[in-house]
This record gives sequence, C-alpha cells and structure tokens, in this order.
Amino acid sequence: MIMSRIEAPRDEDDAAAAVDRTAGGTPGSPGSPLGDPSTLVDRLLAGLPAGSVLTDPDVTASYANDMASFCPAGAPAVVVLPRSVEDVQHVMRTATELRVPVVPQGARTGLSGAANATDGCVVLSLTKMDRVLEINPVDRVAVVEPGVVNAALSRAVNEHGLYYPPDPSSWEMCTIGGNIGTASGGLCCVKYGVTAEYVLGLDVVLADGRLMSTGRRTAKGVAGYDLTRLFVGSEGSLGIVVKAVLGLRPKPPEQLVLAAEFASASAACDAICRIMEGGHVPSLLELMDRTTVKAVNDLAHMGLPESTEALLLAAFDTTDPAADLAAVGALCEAAGATQVVPAEDAAESELLLQARRLALTALEAVKGTTMIDDVCVPRSRLGEMLAGIDRVAAKYGLTIGVCAHAGDGNTHPTVCFDAQDPDESRRARESFDEIMALGLELGGTITGEHGVGVLKKEWLAREIGPVGLEMQRAVKQVFDPLGILNPGKLF
Repeated sequence: MIMSRIEAPRDEDDAAAAVDRTAGGTPGSPGSPLGDPSTLVDRLLAGLPAGSVLTDPDVTASYANDMASFCPAGAPAVVVLPRSVEDVQHVMRTATELRVPVVPQGARTGLSGAANATDGCVVLSLTKMDRVLEINPVDRVAVVEPGVVNAALSRAVNEHGLYYPPDPSSWEMCTIGGNIGTASGGLCCVKYGVTAEYVLGLDVVLADGRLMSTGRRTAKGVAGYDLTRLFVGSEGSLGIVVKAVLGLRPKPPEQLVLAAEFASASAACDAICRIMEGGHVPSLLELMDRTTVKAVNDLAHMGLPESTEALLLAAFDTTDPAADLAAVGALCEAAGATQVVPAEDAAESELLLQARRLALTALEAVKGTTMIDDVCVPRSRLGEMLAGIDRVAAKYGLTIGVCAHAGDGNTHPTVCFDAQDPDESRRARESFDEIMALGLELGGTITGEHGVGVLKKEWLAREIGPVGLEMQRAVKQVFDPLGILNPGKLF
C-alpha cells in the first residue's frame, strides 16, 4: 500500500521541548552534545560494523517519515542499521551518554507518524535484523527478530502447517517489530484477534542499553506484571524490541467468501449485528461504502453495481464454510440485501476480495492524497458512525470513503483531498478530527490498530483523561528517565 504524504508545518514547541529533555539545549548550541555531530558518529562507529551508520543527508532524509499525512518530522543526525542485539545496545548506551534522542523504525508503513524522526536524532532502523530464529510446531511458537516481514513469517510457518493470524493491509512490507510497536490488526481480527494476542515474550533493549526479557514461551504463565503487553503498542517509547516469541495456530482450511450488496449502509450494519448476535464466527467481515465501491469501479472496472450503497464481505475458514455462508447469506437477505453472492471455491473467493484490497489505492486516486482515520466503535453503533461520517463529508464538502473491519467495529474513514489546495487541506484535517470526536461520542476509541504517534496524541489525552495521562507518563519516566526514546510521540 503506497500512501501519499504531504509536509505539515513543524510543531516548534514540541521540537524544542524534546531537545530540552534529551540534549540539554538546542542542537548546535554551546555545551549541547548535538553541537558536534561528529562526536556522535565517531562514538557509534567505534562499536558498530562497517556500513551500519549512514550520514549522507540525502540518505538520512529518506528515513524521516512514515506514511502519515500532517505529521511533522525532523532531520536525523544519523541512521543506524543494526544487525545484532549488541549493536542495538551500543547505540542506546551511546545515546544515553550523549543525551541524544533515538527513534526506532521498522518498514515505515505506519499511518500515525510514530516512526517520524526528530531533529538531531539517531534513527534506529531495525530492518536488517530479519531472521526467523525458530519455528516450533510442538510449542506452536515462532521466535523472530524485529525486522522480519509479516508476510515472510506467515509463509515460513505455513510450511510447518501453522498459521500466524495478524495480517495488516501492508503485510507484504511491514515488519513484526513495527506490528508490535503499533499493536496492529488486520482483516482476520474478527475471529483471530490482533497482534497483542500473539506476542508471548520479548527481548527488549532499554534506554540505557540493558537487555531485558519479558513473558514466556509456555502455553500459560502469569508470573508478575504483564510487561510484555505493556511494550505492545508502546511505539518504541519504552524500549527497543530485538526479539519476539510469537504464538501460532494450526493452519485453517481455505476460506470461502460471500459478497452481499445493500441499498443502504444502515441495512448492511443491521446485517452485521444479526451475524454477530447469531453467534457466527467469520474469519473476515468487511464493509465498503458507496464512495469506496465507486472508487474501486473507477479504478479497476470491476463491474460492481453503481446502485450499491454498501458492500459486505463475509468469509469462513471452518470445516463446512458453504453451510456457514448460507446461514449468513440468509441473515443478510433478512436485513435487506439486494443481492447475495457466495463463492464456490478459493479462486472465486479471491476475486470477491479484490475489491476490498483495492479500496485504499482506489480512494487515493480520487484526489491524489488521503488521510486514513482509524476509529473503532461498538459494533452496535456502526450504523450511527457511518451516518455521522456522511454528515461530516457533506459539511466540509469532501469525498470521504469508508472501508471497515466491520466485525470489529473498526472503521477506516478515508478523507480524499488535494494537498496543493490549502483550503481543502485545512478542511481535510478538520473533518479528520471531527470523525475522531464522533467516535468518542459513540463510546469508541480514536485508534483500533494504527496507533497514536504524532497524529493523534492530542486525542489520546482526551480519550484517557488527565489521570490516565498522568499514569502513562509515569510509566514512561520509569523506563526512559531521560526522555530519549521516540520523544514527542503518544503524549
């Protein structure tokens, strides 16, 4: 998934605060460790293999951003590509001694600015630590380094008859370390859950360079606080994940897919409620609104009916998926579906899923730039969420398409706009914020799987409240007393 990016004005107050916490002054000022970048580079080179340290400004600039719009990014002093735990420890010891901020990165496919550089930082790109260290079919675990690509792990465990369920849309590019940092999800979450549910144990390099192990590789274990879960979703603000023990499942049968068309989004949401209330456990339950369906038609000429107001895709990977699809198809018809099309085999299922996979690319083609929101609401209020997004689109005069992990209530309203038009860019950002406010009003959360990063840190404070924010900052202080780990993110 290739997303458009636009440059946003830098938040100078946040940048200055990060420098004060980490370097003791403004980069380049007398007495600041960052005033002499060569000192930092020399210290890093003293303990790292050749080729691990990048200093060319044209090269380091390419590591400044992830794929989020409207997120400020600074200029890194240096990019380090570690290949071992010892390399990471050396980087963190050096950063602690010199009070230099460190921004950990995976493949930079994130959509919240969590991997964006800060001025004068060390970007720690973990993509070279990409080994699958172990696959154990008896214990049903895989042990991996953080730079392993999600799809590569999935294929590797499939060869052993096993399955690693988390499958973000960028699974062919995104890394396990990035998935852990943002607690990412995917299409199969309705049945199998998110990344956090598969991380059993971690090896983490702390801010001062010490190595800590958390969790377990056993099927059960409740010794002490669950520090493993604390690191999942922490966006690199508490430590650097250098190894992960991941739980696996037996490989399920091939799934079959059903497509149901509806004359209204509310009818589609009614069908979703009926499916979940009826105790069905689909392996996938996805929704596309009329704007998204039209965009896919315009891009790929798939022949989807122009009268479709909402398209619902349901899949089952059970021993008798055809029977499950028939039952769900009947519920869709009872909710008002105008057409229900069950696939007969895996090839037809793949064809039906193509529209969903093309959704974000198609919406990007509408105006050239997109902002993808990530608001999750209770399933029972999904219809209200979609209706509210329609009102926001009309209010701001924008095209906003919605595709959703409907079985989770996790919506991805995608604001399409022209980044070269200042007024349209302003309206896009305001509509994005209004959608987050709507999600909170409906009892939801500002992010189901993309994380907070830079983009949503103001909204995190609103969601968790002052006491929650105080406690989260206190946790950060324990693990990172100098504030050098990914400063300016989350809060």
